Amino acid sequence: MPAEVECDEMLRRVIRAAVCNAYGPPTSLQICDVPDPVAGPGEVVVDIASGAVNFPDVLLIANRYQVSAPLPFIPGSEFAGSVSAVGPKVDHLAVGDRVFGAVMVGAFAERIAVPAAAVRPIPDEVAMDVAAAFWVAHTTAYHSLRSVAAVEPGEVVVVLGAGGGVGLAVVELAAGRGATVIAAASTDDKLALCHARGAAHVVNYGRDDLRQAIRAAAPNGVDVVIDPVGGPSAEAALRCLRWRGRFVTVGYASGEIPRIPLNLVLLKGCVIKGFEMRSFTESEPELTRRDLGELVELLSAGRVTPHISAVHELKNVAAALTSVAERRSAGKVLVRCSPGHQGRSADDHATGAGG
Repeated sequence: MPAEVECDEMLRRVIRAAVCNAYGPPTSLQICDVPDPVAGPGEVVVDIASGAVNFPDVLLIANRYQVSAPLPFIPGSEFAGSVSAVGPKVDHLAVGDRVFGAVMVGAFAERIAVPAAAVRPIPDEVAMDVAAAFWVAHTTAYHSLRSVAAVEPGEVVVVLGAGGGVGLAVVELAAGRGATVIAAASTDDKLALCHARGAAHVVNYGRDDLRQAIRAAAPNGVDVVIDPVGGPSAEAALRCLRWRGRFVTVGYASGEIPRIPLNLVLLKGCVIKGFEMRSFTESEPELTRRDLGELVELLSAGRVTPHISAVHELKNVAAALTSVAERRSAGKVLVRCSPGHQGRSADDHATGAGG
C-alpha cells in the first residue's frame, strides 16, 4: 500500500469525542480525535445518534461519584444509535439495527464499542431521541417504584426533584400505577410539566414550606417518598410519612447528603431504602427482568415517554452538562453525537434548556 494511502486510512480511523483529561467542571472537557472503536468478541459498535445527560455524568467528571473513572475517559452513560459493526460471538444483532443502551462512560462520542448485552433493540414505534432519553431515568424510576417501594394503586407518593429526568419519570410512572402524586420542584414551569405528566398536587419548594404543603395535600400522611436530590428537603418529606411509610433515596443532585434523625424512623415505623442501579441489577436479577420487560411494553405502547427539554451539538457538550449540574433543565437533555443527524438542536434553535 502506498505511504500516502496508508496515511489516509489512519486519518479515517478516528472519531470525535468529548474527553475528560482532568477532573473538574464540565467546561474542562475537550472535543478531541480518539481512535475509532472496533468490535471485539461479544461486542457491537454503535454509531451514536444522541447521548443523554444524567447527573452522575457531572459527578464522574468532577471525580465526586461513588466510583472513579480513570483518566482520560469519555463521559456519557446513555445513548441511542445504529449498529455499524458486529463482533464475533454476536448472533442476535446485525448491522443497521437501531439500539439503545447504558454504560458507565463513553456515550458522548460519534461511535462506541459495547458488549452486545448492554444494548436493546429500539421498538419500531419509538423515535431515536426518545430511546436515547428514556432508559436511565425511567429504569431508575420504575425499579424504585415497582420493586423497592412497591407502590400500589391509591397510595400517595411524594416526588422530590420532580422536574429532573428521574423525578419527572417517577411522576409519570407513579401516576400510571394509580398513585396520587405530590410533585415538588423548584420552578413553576417545572411544576406545570409535572402536572401535565400526572401529578395531582405540586409544591414549589423554592417558595413554599415543603412540609406544610405536603401536609395540606395529604393530611393523613403519605405512603412513599422518592428522593433523587437529598439536601434539607429529605427530612421535611420524611416527616410527612404515615405509619410504616417507605422512603427511597435515589441520589443527591442537591450536592448535600442528608442526615436523618433516627428517632423519626422509630416513631413512624418507616422503612428507608436506597436504590443504586448496579447493586440492584446484580442482586435482584428476577426483579430486574420483570421490571425491564414491563417498562419496554409501556414504552412501545406510548404510555410513557421522556420529556426532552434541549438538544446540544457534541461541540457544546459542556453547556448540556452544566444545565443539568445547575438543575436548570427539565426532564432530559440530549447531546447530538452523529454529524450526519438531521435533528433539531438547542444550538441552532431556541428549544430552551431551562424548565
